[in-house]
Amino acid sequence: QVQLVESGGGLVQAGGSLRLSCTASGRYAMGWFRQAPGKEREFVAALSWSDDSTYYTDSVNGRFTISRDNARNTVYLQMNSLKPEDTAVYYCAAARGIFPQISPRIPSLYDYWGQGTQVTVSS
Repeated sequence: QVQLVESGGGLVQAGGSLRLSCTASGRYAMGWFRQAPGKEREFVAALSWSDDSTYYTDSVNGRFTISRDNARNTVYLQMNSLKPEDTAVYYCAAARGIFPQISPRIPSLYDYWGQGTQVTVSS
């Protein structure tokens, strides 16, 4: 069983930055999702393990960056220019499949999930 350990959430003012980290043993396609109260879980960003291709939802493109440190088995989500609408619980996920043969945007295609970390952006 793969364990995903997230860290880095917190409270930040609008316009600020946070960096989320997710540690996972093994080599997987990785994704970040978020879920705000009363809303469905939505795709944020993903990173292919085969060629390091990246994928973003439109609302975070240009503000968020997903990256990987293979030596540390860690995936990061650097979040800049944060907005109140970015407030959510953020989840790290790992997929055994290969992007884009499987869609990085569909939660059910991921095999393992972290426990979530709260990100709150105040206005």
